[in-house]
Formats: sequence, C-alpha cells, structure tokens
Amino acid sequence: LDVDPLAKITVLTHSNVVDFLMIDAKDPKGAPYEMAVKTLIQRGVTFEVCEITLRNRKLQREQFISEASFTPSGVVRLANLQHAGAAYIKP
Repeated sequence: LDVDPLAKITVLTHSNVVDFLMIDAKDPKGAPYEMAVKTLIQRGVTFEVCEITLRNRKLQREQFISEASFTPSGVVRLANLQHAGAAYIKP
C-alpha cells in the first residue's frame, strides 16, 4: 500500500488462519491482531472468513471482530477474484 495506495487487497482466510480475526486474538508477543487489522482496513484492505471453515470448526460469526466479513466458500471466492483479474499471493 505504501508503493501503490490504490491497490485493492483482500485477505481471504480459511482453516486455522481465521484465528487472527477472532475477538481477543493476539500475536506471539501478546499484541492484539485487531489493532493491525483495523489500521489496514482504514487503508482499504478487506478481510474475509470462509464460512465452510466456520462450519467445519464449529465456530460462530459472533466470535470474530466486527470488521471481518464472511464468504460462503473461500475457494469459490478466490476463483472469482482471480477470474476478475486479481493475483493470488500466498505468504
């Protein structure tokens, strides 16, 4: 974002990666992830949680920070984003 402030970034999460979007989630140093997420959201980044993961892990939407959005299927959402021209970058 520092190099291209107009870049559209979607962080699509599934499996155990959704955990950092849960209420009170902290990084290994004990800092809440929510603050970093909110800062990125203010810069236009979106964060999405796969609802299939929720069902498989028996999680509820209410367990996640209010800034998180949800998508029915992470795989389908990823395919749709790529079809629309998005690049997939996996850390």
